[in-house]
Amino acid sequence: MTHESFWLEMKDKKKVYISKWSDDSKTPKAIVQLSHGMAEHIHRYSTFASFLVEHDIFVYGNDHRGHGRTGQEHGLLGYFSDKYGFETVTDDLASITKNIQGSYPNVPIFLLGHSMGSFVARRYIQKYSDNIEGVIISGTGGYARLSTNIGKLLARGIIKKNGATEVSPFLNKLAFGSLNSAVSEAESAYDWLTRDKEQVEKYKQDPLAGFPTTAGFCYDLFDGLDKIHTAKLINQIPKDLPILFISGEQDSVGNYTKGVTNVINQYKKADLSNIQYIFYKDGRHEMLNEINKEEVFMDILRWINTQLNE
Repeated sequence: MTHESFWLEMKDKKKVYISKWSDDSKTPKAIVQLSHGMAEHIHRYSTFASFLVEHDIFVYGNDHRGHGRTGQEHGLLGYFSDKYGFETVTDDLASITKNIQGSYPNVPIFLLGHSMGSFVARRYIQKYSDNIEGVIISGTGGYARLSTNIGKLLARGIIKKNGATEVSPFLNKLAFGSLNSAVSEAESAYDWLTRDKEQVEKYKQDPLAGFPTTAGFCYDLFDGLDKIHTAKLINQIPKDLPILFISGEQDSVGNYTKGVTNVINQYKKADLSNIQYIFYKDGRHEMLNEINKEEVFMDILRWINTQLNE
């Protein structure tokens, strides 16, 4: 297996860091494009990507703007862009899909988005679903209109006073501070991520993980949440697009399956007919890094194989 990296220029001439996992001795039956979560980076998906390559599925993924090596290159972690950040990051994914299609023109592509990356993936399928064969939505969350609107107002106020690149501890605590609250006997602030203590420790020690986000990022995220829960935009998703939701039953981002179930119901209300979901008992937020990750890997592989055989 080969893990290589390169930089790809986006529409606004900014460069984004891309990782690719492949095997020159194989012909891929499919490609998975990854969209990672908030305050992390694409190299955290290496174990999952290696598993897929073993099963003849190549993997591409980028460090989003404001994250990982892309964020370092642009000079700031936790900040998308000066204008329309959520849309820009979504459009980046489409540019990367186009690059993949240029290299593998006849190979089906599946998009997998986790957490914040699942929100971006959900916007992607409102705009660009013709580019892919299906989408896997991992660790996603629901929507509280009032809380989102309050968050946007607060973020806008901080931006007006101190600028979009201002890191606000108050805003970060308001938006993300309760995620660990339901973990009994938590040993760290990141136990909500996974029951795997080794993975939690790796996250804590990773200089490209767990960083605070800017007021501009928070506003963009809240704005994106508005869009992905808007019925008119959900209706733009093809009714037969294959969609797989995966979530831990103890994932606080998904409100312990309630938020995920609300999204599924909203999609069904829009007559989306090809939806499956798996809720993992006792699982937390990062099912790809959980103590039963091999089970999750196999479930995703089976789902992809099913789509390829239909």
